[in-house]
Amino acid sequence: MPTSKSISGFQRRADLRFFLSIIAAGLLSFTGVVIETAMNITFPTLMQEFAISTSTVQWITTGYLLILAIVIPTSSYLKQRFAMKRLFLAANLLFLTGTLLDATSASFAQLLLGRLLQGAGTGIALPLMFLIVMEQAPLDKMGLMMGAAMLVCALAPAVGPSVGGYIVSTFGWRMIFIALLPVLLFSLAAGTYAIRQSSDYGPRPFDSRGLILLGAAFTAFLLLTSYLHDLLSEPLLLALLLLLTVFSLLLFVRQEKHLLQRGAHPLLNITILRHRAFTLSAMGLLCFQFVCLGIGFLLPNFSQIVQGETAFTAGCILLPGCIVGAMFAPVSGRIYDSLGARKPLLTGSALLLLSLLLFQFAIPEVGTLGLTAIYVLFAMGQGLSVGNILTYGLSALPKAIRADGNAFCNTVQQLAGAVGTSIPAAIVAACQQSAPSLAPATSLGTSRAFLLLLFVGLLQALCMSVALRRASAPHHSGNEY
Repeated sequence: MPTSKSISGFQRRADLRFFLSIIAAGLLSFTGVVIETAMNITFPTLMQEFAISTSTVQWITTGYLLILAIVIPTSSYLKQRFAMKRLFLAANLLFLTGTLLDATSASFAQLLLGRLLQGAGTGIALPLMFLIVMEQAPLDKMGLMMGAAMLVCALAPAVGPSVGGYIVSTFGWRMIFIALLPVLLFSLAAGTYAIRQSSDYGPRPFDSRGLILLGAAFTAFLLLTSYLHDLLSEPLLLALLLLLTVFSLLLFVRQEKHLLQRGAHPLLNITILRHRAFTLSAMGLLCFQFVCLGIGFLLPNFSQIVQGETAFTAGCILLPGCIVGAMFAPVSGRIYDSLGARKPLLTGSALLLLSLLLFQFAIPEVGTLGLTAIYVLFAMGQGLSVGNILTYGLSALPKAIRADGNAFCNTVQQLAGAVGTSIPAAIVAACQQSAPSLAPATSLGTSRAFLLLLFVGLLQALCMSVALRRASAPHHSGNEY
């Protein structure tokens, strides 16, 4: 058995290797989100090329987020078990392999396999980027470097839809992957040279049973939500998926409690859910993620199928809002510090509800410019809310378990995004199957899906209103956590 590697005397310094390390890991995270958002624009094209339904094509996004939700909880173990450079190389090679598979896809199965490999790569790279900042950045530049790392993730959704739409309209969807190959090769070269080890690592026990149970529960639940309309005619299969979801979750909870009682390290510390303010904040965060991914799926498809717009125009609907969201990323914590939690979080919830109400009345009456303007309102609410909800929720936990709270939120946030894609897609697909004409059926399905999003938005506002009734949390920015 290999012995632990001890790292002593590591000095924090902002030199060339440090910046190249951030760039290398950041490019992987950036590329993962760019492809995720760009691929939403390609759904109508993929449906036609591979002769697949809406409920099937959405697995391009749902499958990617599912793998993210399964891999991210392992980040703490991976960091303690393997050298940073080895983790980076694994992440990059997984992502690069997935990108090559997607660029040469001759079938939908090959395309989906590539996306799953990309999800695994991003699931390793995203926590690694923030880990490098936390362990290696000079302490007097920690806030600046953490903000820069967060900006990388915030800018990617602004780039993905519009660039993806332009590439699809001009060169075809495979060029999305081909164009990113030089970026990935540069990331591989930079990371291989620059990434340094700053903490001890070595053999550690791993909660493999917990990971298998969590993966089974997530997969069964997403299959259930994605194909619910079809499963209604197959009650036995529906019941089996429901039982598998519930049974796996119950066994997972039992497994994690058992590990905690033994003093071992569980995959997820579920005792954090005993803190009401954190639990409500996490629910509010998940509702926002559900709505965000739902809108990201619905608008580009509605624009192309119903309004007859090009992929580029459909992608540009999201562009101004994503830019607004990126602008909020580095300043939302300061707003929280200055005004406290109540004002920004309740304002964010109000903007969420207003935008969803406007979408409900706008579909299908309003054109591209109107949809774009409403999405900017949504992005303003998202910018005020998402990071600050996490900060507020974590402040409700004792310091000793705040890292567990962060890991829990990151995991279930990916699941919420996957479900936020799969359920609206299932609603649209059900309407498309029941009508002979694609455009009117898609319009009806989109309206019904936005009605669901409005309900989720109301749930989000309710969760935050109740959570904010507790004693005021310390006004710290997200950098403390």
